[in-house]
Amino acid sequence: MKRSLLAIVGAAMIGVTGLAIAQHLRPEDLAAGPGTAAAKREAYGTEPQQFGELRLPAGTGPFPIAVIIHGGCWTKGFATLAYMSPLADALAATGIASWNIEYRQLGDADAGWPGTFIDWAAATDHLRVLAGRYPIGLSRVLVIGHSAGAPAALWIAARGRLPAASVIRGADPLKITAAVAIDGPVDLMAFIGPDKFVCDKSVVSAFMGGSPAERPGRYAEANPIALLPSGVPALLVASDVLPPDEAESYKRIAMAKGDRVEVLLLEGAGHFDMLSPAKPSGSLVEARIRQILALARP
Repeated sequence: MKRSLLAIVGAAMIGVTGLAIAQHLRPEDLAAGPGTAAAKREAYGTEPQQFGELRLPAGTGPFPIAVIIHGGCWTKGFATLAYMSPLADALAATGIASWNIEYRQLGDADAGWPGTFIDWAAATDHLRVLAGRYPIGLSRVLVIGHSAGAPAALWIAARGRLPAASVIRGADPLKITAAVAIDGPVDLMAFIGPDKFVCDKSVVSAFMGGSPAERPGRYAEANPIALLPSGVPALLVASDVLPPDEAESYKRIAMAKGDRVEVLLLEGAGHFDMLSPAKPSGSLVEARIRQILALARP
């Protein structure tokens, strides 16, 4: 059966070689495109990489808000939050505030386990501080991750299930309304091996500080699929980077445990094109993001 645009839910990958996918736009193309200035750049911690950019829609609010997490192989030098700006701008134009975050990547001090997870958690929980000064409604919090940021989005949605003693959980995880994983891994262990089109076949083990056999406890706390059910609706966007069969496998496991998961298949759409509202695939992803947020409305 011919696969084209199916409906709904995405997952994102760690990073890919230039020939691995039909990539039209590059991260630098997205970063250099037209966009609105962020309403506020603010630190959520004391490390240089612990900051985010807040964008607010026009009007009085309170607005739903999306935490946006960029990809880049979890490795310094591949990508920054800048390439997610077109998506952040598009969401603001439709009434959704955004908190586009930076975080420590391999090459930064204490990146990987546990530092990067601590950053993702702290950045998300910083929304409580922002909500005290800006018209943000914390009853509708969406988490969106692309490529290496995709498992981060799913993990943030589920981290409240971690034991209180976990070093990566955070003291009081903010409740998430829905999660969107765009063309990236949903199972870290499935992205280990030479047959994967990743920027570095050892990046998962490097990020986690060891293999699953060496660090089973870490993978149990960090791997999104190991934390199911999250109790949070999810949209997985599958393309050439997140294989459709892996997205469907995650969906089956999650739904068997009571979660609601949808898969959106964008065959050959381009790993970065799907982030640009000017591209058909990007426009569709943006529409599905708005749809899942509306469906998850409390």
